[in-house]
Amino acid sequence: MPKLGNTVEECLLTAWRKTKGDPVQEGEVIADIETDKTTFELTAPAGGILLETFFEAGALIPVFSTVCVIGAVGESVEEFRAAAGGSQPDDGALPGSAPALDARGAAAAAPPTGEAPARVNPPLATPSSVAASGPLSPRARRFSREHEFYPGAVAGSGPGGRVVEADLRALLQTSRRAPGAAPEAGPRSPVDNAGVASDVRQPSGGPTSGARLSLVRRTIARRLRESLGSTAQYTLHGSANAGPLLALRRRLKASPDTAQISIGDLVVFSTIQALLEVPDLNAELIDDSVYRHAEVHMAFACDTPRGLVVPVIRDSQNLSLGDLSRRIKELAAQAVEGVIAPDDLSGGTFTVTNLGSFGVEAFTPLINPPQVAVLGVDAIQVKPVRKPDGNIEFIDAIGLSLTVDHQWVDGAPGARFLSALRDKIERVEALCTI
Repeated sequence: MPKLGNTVEECLLTAWRKTKGDPVQEGEVIADIETDKTTFELTAPAGGILLETFFEAGALIPVFSTVCVIGAVGESVEEFRAAAGGSQPDDGALPGSAPALDARGAAAAAPPTGEAPARVNPPLATPSSVAASGPLSPRARRFSREHEFYPGAVAGSGPGGRVVEADLRALLQTSRRAPGAAPEAGPRSPVDNAGVASDVRQPSGGPTSGARLSLVRRTIARRLRESLGSTAQYTLHGSANAGPLLALRRRLKASPDTAQISIGDLVVFSTIQALLEVPDLNAELIDDSVYRHAEVHMAFACDTPRGLVVPVIRDSQNLSLGDLSRRIKELAAQAVEGVIAPDDLSGGTFTVTNLGSFGVEAFTPLINPPQVAVLGVDAIQVKPVRKPDGNIEFIDAIGLSLTVDHQWVDGAPGARFLSALRDKIERVEALCTI
């Protein structure tokens, strides 16, 4: 399993294109895989016969694990089975782990005389038919800590009985829904992704849907919860005269070389210039430390069939308007097709999300931590403004919704950025080079 990006720890095997015993050619697609952000095709590194597959479709597989073996008929595959469990060392120890629980949520075995029973936090009911636990994957250990869920013995679905994150998610979901399950004591931990997925239902009157959220949707859900839980967000709404944008767009559209440049591209270009003037918003807040960036790694929200994806244009401050537009189109197309590289989905220092084409007049975009701000682009509307001579004039105004993290950005700096952005938009033609 390849490591598809610096932050990727495991991939989902969505489907096999080949089955055991099939001949394959070098470079031929043998399986479809996906990360929490995009999809990929797994290709054969050599030609031969598909001698063995070590995972079923739907399995979450640690990177660098052996997924299958290709060779000649009659060759042994046994030496590769151990590598199917991944290369990362794992002692299986769970910090604060408790004894296995029975169906009532009670400890399955009494503690030695004179010792207090081990406390399970929270005390959740679990199935009684749990098997002896195998080693836990790193992701499973992290899931257990984040959800304060220490069920003890767990039947692992990974190779060699390895307990993977999906096993703990399923067990936690079952325990919360089991008849007669003990209520949770103390504050509830955040709803896990499996719990979110279980709320996806068919139309009213129909049975509960068994569909789980995709990795992309689970990632979106987790990050949005983290965004609201770890920041102090507020939103400023403003507008700018869109007349210069519309006029420039009309001129650009008349030439085949620049016809692809959109209003959205012009706003992103203006935003980059505003960030160079007000760099406090081109920053990240990490562990109570602020990191301002001289380079603008511009991220933009992209709607895809698999959900929201946010590609990143690195060093966007160095691009001309034409190059910026082409890069936006290129990354957006890759995101929609599900072939964008994971490294093109990380490292952004500021995000723009545009709902203006849907007629949205104002909204509250959510920050993508550790970034400290996000700009929402609203629809262009006719708006009355008072001229210096006192007369009222109607203009085309583009709405701007800026959400910032009050932990770092106060109201005045946020307002200064909106003012700078308004100035850039209204002078966009003088600022840009094609």
